Amino acid sequence: MSKKKKNARGNDAVALPVAGGTGITPAELIVSRGQTEALISHNDYAAQLRVLQIELVKLQRHFIGCGDRILVLLEGRDAAGKDGSIKRIVEHLSPRETRVVALDKPSDRERSGWYFQRFVAHLPVAGELVLFNRSWYNRAGVEHVMGFCSKDEHEEFMQSVPKFEEVLVNSGIKLLKYYLDISKDEQRRRLDDRQRNPLKQWKTSPIDAVAIKRWKAYSAARDEMLMRTHTAISPWRIVRADNKRLARLNLIRDVLSRLHYAGKKNKLVEPDRDIVFEFTPNCVDARQLAN
Repeated sequence: MSKKKKNARGNDAVALPVAGGTGITPAELIVSRGQTEALISHNDYAAQLRVLQIELVKLQRHFIGCGDRILVLLEGRDAAGKDGSIKRIVEHLSPRETRVVALDKPSDRERSGWYFQRFVAHLPVAGELVLFNRSWYNRAGVEHVMGFCSKDEHEEFMQSVPKFEEVLVNSGIKLLKYYLDISKDEQRRRLDDRQRNPLKQWKTSPIDAVAIKRWKAYSAARDEMLMRTHTAISPWRIVRADNKRLARLNLIRDVLSRLHYAGKKNKLVEPDRDIVFEFTPNCVDARQLAN
């Protein structure tokens, strides 16, 4: 029978039934199923994160042993939560087999070459997990909105990227693409916090100043990117990320649920599909994304 406990707002948080013989405890299965704005207490969050990080260690042990190559792309607006999500994913993983890639703007030399060339050097080899904190999709987002690329360069990218990703997947790379989606009010709040918090000063950039001003342009660029680069072989997953804790937990669950590894606790890694879901063209028409 399901058990209920109260979350930080006094709302019910649902504890999923424990399957007999799985060895999963009720504490491992407590999941907040309210709105994405609902709070999850620090203790519940820490407990859930710990068991999911144990699953990540099991995943890493498996892909090191079998030589899998795993590539995770995290995209989203400024302050969407990419840094924090990646930090929780890699926190207890072996640094020898885990790499985080966050490239600076391209040099003049890099701009003169094939657009994807500077990213290829960072692709995973056997037994590696690589996470891109922003990726080649900069060309579909910030470069396009801010005028850092021409219309022809943008169009060439949009036509080329599905073919490029098909090559990666056919080569054996397990490619997972996530877009962290936040509301305008939440982005404004987080950007303001960056300015006030001395521990977050390193995150600030001149582009932050126009992020809100160009909100509609970024929304249009996001929609076009998702519509034109979501394919059967390389699909996008959307993460509703206004609540950082729920976004992180469910992002990790979704990654774990999509990859094979020994000893997986399937019920434990089942994400909340109100928070993480596969993109479809209807998402734009139904206004399921932040606008």
